[in-house]
Amino acid sequence: MEHSDSTGPDRSLLRRLSRPVLAFVGLVAAGVFGFVTFGGVGVVNALFWLLDPTSIELHFQTHEGPATLVKGYAIVVLTGLVVAGLWIGETVLSAAFGGQIQQELTRMQISQRLQELDDHIVVCGYGTFGQTVAEQIGGTDAQVVVIEKQTEQYERALDDGHLALEADASREDALTDAGIKRADTVVGAIDDTNANIQIAVLASQLAPTVQLIVRAGDRQDETVARRVGADEVIIPEVVSGKQVCERL
Repeated sequence: MEHSDSTGPDRSLLRRLSRPVLAFVGLVAAGVFGFVTFGGVGVVNALFWLLDPTSIELHFQTHEGPATLVKGYAIVVLTGLVVAGLWIGETVLSAAFGGQIQQELTRMQISQRLQELDDHIVVCGYGTFGQTVAEQIGGTDAQVVVIEKQTEQYERALDDGHLALEADASREDALTDAGIKRADTVVGAIDDTNANIQIAVLASQLAPTVQLIVRAGDRQDETVARRVGADEVIIPEVVSGKQVCERL
């Protein structure tokens, strides 16, 4: 089972926020210091001037002092606070939605490309077996479409240059989105014979003419897979044993 560190994104966000937040705090401190120094007011009044700059005008109507200097200083500080606030907001929004937007754009691009495919090969599952199959097919002219529900494996398929869908291949909508009715072959490559058999059953119903290759765990599973329509059944342990014997 895949585990993730739930504190990872939070820590990343805090690191990204540290600079704009420190800039905002620094500007507040600079504003208070400047108002206290130039305007001759207390810290509380200086903070209030940051919240309500119109108070500066009212103050100098009844008090002597460098009104123009304080007003100019206030403009600089308040402009900086607005920019720092926007920086903080942009950082939060980017962290919250930036990744999702990129993911949606990627899915839209993949969906568009899938609609243009014909005679492609759908590989269900991107574990070691599925990766090997996709890699070998990738050396030919055939186009591979990977269906993988585990996020890490799905992203690996994308990184390897394959068209990929993050979905459960045993669901009709996943196979339909992968363009199974236009596909040449469907490979049930999941490390779960029952899941591969379910895929074979569903695929044979959705696209009766598609070639079905199913990974199975043993000879008994092979019999079941062929009964539900598999054209070819691969038992990795058997294949590996034959390869060893050939080498010997």
